[in-house]
Amino acid sequence: MPQDFWRHSGFHLLRRDASGRLLVTDDFLRAYYLRPEVRPQEESCANEIALHQALLDAPRRQVEAAEIESMSDVDVRSNYRILLDFRDRLLAAPTLEACYLGLFAGGDVSVPPLFIDQLAQIILRNILEGADDALELRAAELFYREQKANVQAGAVMLADAETIEMHASGSAGGAARGGLVQLIAEAQAPSHRAQVPVQTVDLDVLDSGNTQLYWSRDERHDFVISMNYGRAALTAFCRVLECWILHLSGVKATVSPVPRIEETRWAWHIGLDAQSTALLNDLWRGEDVEPERLKRVLALFRLDFADARDMRADIAGRPVYLALSMGEDAVVRMKPQNLFINLPLARAS
Repeated sequence: MPQDFWRHSGFHLLRRDASGRLLVTDDFLRAYYLRPEVRPQEESCANEIALHQALLDAPRRQVEAAEIESMSDVDVRSNYRILLDFRDRLLAAPTLEACYLGLFAGGDVSVPPLFIDQLAQIILRNILEGADDALELRAAELFYREQKANVQAGAVMLADAETIEMHASGSAGGAARGGLVQLIAEAQAPSHRAQVPVQTVDLDVLDSGNTQLYWSRDERHDFVISMNYGRAALTAFCRVLECWILHLSGVKATVSPVPRIEETRWAWHIGLDAQSTALLNDLWRGEDVEPERLKRVLALFRLDFADARDMRADIAGRPVYLALSMGEDAVVRMKPQNLFINLPLARAS
């Protein structure tokens, strides 16, 4: 029987249509109204309390501007405007996936990043339903959670950035920042090493030999993974990329890690983050790239369409190259929307 995961993502509040896409429900909307940014507090005015209750009773009800303006707290008014704008986007789209795709259609994304990341997680939860490889689930966290990278002696290790920050600040009962950097560095991509203790901090390196640990801790975000070429987590990341492309673009493709790009004038590339996009653009144009920028590239991939007819005619049959990089602060901020915004698809006739 498939194991459940990401129970608090909101996925279980949604329904699927006949094609497997997600449909918004009243309970899903109510979960947003219960967020701390809009949930009434002791000092909330009567108008705020009344509107909140009305939305809980009828989550899709139209809210007039005057109802928001009547609330006394300026921050609460702003929060309601943002939330209701997002709600209206959800309701205007036929599915959650369509809403997500529509956010990037105009190039001017006004929805808060938090909501975008939540949608990505929920869509991934739908895509990965029934998955039995926990490494795929951990790799999928890159799509909606920032990762802290550490590269030492050729080992590329990723840990959840928020988890690292909590330990660094002491709020997770962990060691100082230096200890955590040491923790990731000491991991050195072990095959079956379960724990990597440093002072009072213990994080597990998730690999093919201990994936069973993930299922009971899937929402703790306390696993380190190796993104080195040839490692199981990198292969799992490729499988997630393939599933994401198929679900959102309807195109079947194969993604494989590559140690380097052999072509000097490749046909197409997609950066999986802003750093990679800028870097690949510069390399393709033949510009000189500082060694420090090149060192920030963590992984390279080759994407091949299963059917060349799905590609733009002028580059049909040629590979697409992908890159994943960290920023100057060693944080990986993936932009999964790039995989459908920049995919070289054939124009519909």
